[in-house]
Amino acid sequence: MKEFFTLEDFNLENKTVLLRADLNSPYNKEKKEIEDCERIREHAKTILFLVERGAKVVVLAHQGRKGDEDFTNLKKHAELLTKYSGKEVKFVDDVIGEKAVEEIKNLKEGEVILLDNVRLLDEETEEKSMEEHSKSKLVQTLAPLADIFVQDAFSASHRAHASIVGFPFVLPTAAGKVMERELESISKAMESLGINVFILGGAKPDDCLNIMKHLFEKKPECIEKVLTCGIVGEIFLAAKGYNLGSETLKLFSQKGFNQLIPLARELLEKYEMEIEIPSDVAFEKNGKRVEVNVKQLPTNSLILDIGGETIRRYVEIIRNARTVVVKGPAGVYEMKGFEVGTKELLEAVADSKAFSLIGGGDTSLAIEKLGIEKEKFSYISLGGGALITFLSGKPMPGIEALKFSYQKFKEK
Repeated sequence: MKEFFTLEDFNLENKTVLLRADLNSPYNKEKKEIEDCERIREHAKTILFLVERGAKVVVLAHQGRKGDEDFTNLKKHAELLTKYSGKEVKFVDDVIGEKAVEEIKNLKEGEVILLDNVRLLDEETEEKSMEEHSKSKLVQTLAPLADIFVQDAFSASHRAHASIVGFPFVLPTAAGKVMERELESISKAMESLGINVFILGGAKPDDCLNIMKHLFEKKPECIEKVLTCGIVGEIFLAAKGYNLGSETLKLFSQKGFNQLIPLARELLEKYEMEIEIPSDVAFEKNGKRVEVNVKQLPTNSLILDIGGETIRRYVEIIRNARTVVVKGPAGVYEMKGFEVGTKELLEAVADSKAFSLIGGGDTSLAIEKLGIEKEKFSYISLGGGALITFLSGKPMPGIEALKFSYQKFKEK
């Protein structure tokens, strides 16, 4: 059943389109500028799609948060969008003032402008309802100048911000190409297709435990095996009663990870057959990688990776999978000698016949740094926090707004 409009539902010729993209990019502190990233390259494809169909395109986006070092204007973003779309994207150093309004009114068919950082407006980041945000200055100023709103910022859709949920209340709203691909790929990964494997690691274990709890309880058919690694694996080892050693326990205390151990224990008691935990780990000793069986713990060194026995067991499970979702690296892959777990698991996913969904910025960065071909994965999600929210079963205001707009405007 159709739940939202797509771009194919509209005649875009000579229409003014407000496009909400997520151009939020890594920031180079030394150069004091944003860096090129996958998000910009992907949103450039949506811009090109709109331009080729004769739309007048107004791009809305953000960079950083007020007060943070990476809170900048979007001039460099416009240059990169121009580079990747092959169409001039003119930067306008205004959001809702006279300059922005005039530039929108003067747009011709096939032209593109990028307004400045929407987070210059304090009202943008206020958590409000769709209706409340529809009365904001941003929406009240720009919506009357537009025919259609395009929601392409999946990676910002877990936030009820003005530029995400305000426009769908008053304008017909379509999912952009990035949004469509994200939703299709996540839905495909969540279908029951046989052995569905989740590789959950990284340094944000609370996210991973929330995903596990939600899926085991609400969608058990799509989570047959969970391969835990990284901090997540260590939390499950602690829940199983293993003493991880002073350095790792100190890190747990500093980061507040100890409070997650009871939930991990509860999950193990209920779903022990589905949850795989490391059987050996690696740490540094005298500048070298040392591996020990978990039965030989504790170690006074910080645990930095899963060991070879665990890797071989996990790789065998991956080989037999039909669907694999990866969230987070298996260890501290940035350290020489401790990239082994992350590299071998990702290579196994890349070489498998499984449909593979890669989630989270840390995992896609690891793929890049470790030189693994991105094309070998079925889909690399651009949504970090948004993907986690989606997989955890929590509301996604941006997607709810898309659906609301479809119901409101489908008969018009």
